[in-house]
Amino acid sequence: MFSIGDLVVHPMHGAGMIDDIVKERVAGSIQEYYVFKMPMGGLLLKIPVANSEAIGVRSIMTPEEAEQLLQDIPAMPVENNSNWNKRYQENMLRLKSGDLYEVARVVKALMHRESLRGLSTGERKMLHIAKQIMISEIVLTEHSGYQEVERRLDRAMAQVPVPL
Repeated sequence: MFSIGDLVVHPMHGAGMIDDIVKERVAGSIQEYYVFKMPMGGLLLKIPVANSEAIGVRSIMTPEEAEQLLQDIPAMPVENNSNWNKRYQENMLRLKSGDLYEVARVVKALMHRESLRGLSTGERKMLHIAKQIMISEIVLTEHSGYQEVERRLDRAMAQVPVPL
């Protein structure tokens, strides 16, 4: 269980802080919720405490893990699945996993595809969301500025990908 002030990651929204823990009556029963606040964008979510593990809410990574991730990105292979629907579904599963390495694979594959062929509107939106998820966690982990982290991430992603 998390406490107020803990820095956590929601798989589909990125990193933020547990701002409060509240009890609310829903369908006749009282349930506890984490009030999850994202510093970027000011988003507030209520996450059921009982379902938080199933949703994939986790503590943020350490600064060492974040640095290792940025170092590992250039060597990550990219997938070139030509079937848009299958590629989109696979990427969505990666995002929902909550694993930042899987999110990095989505970002790298979509950035690579964008440089070669361009992206559909759906994939462009997915790329934006995936980058925000990554940047939000690294910013909170390393206490860095958003633009600095975005530059570092873009630099790592721009390295020649290894075809799968």
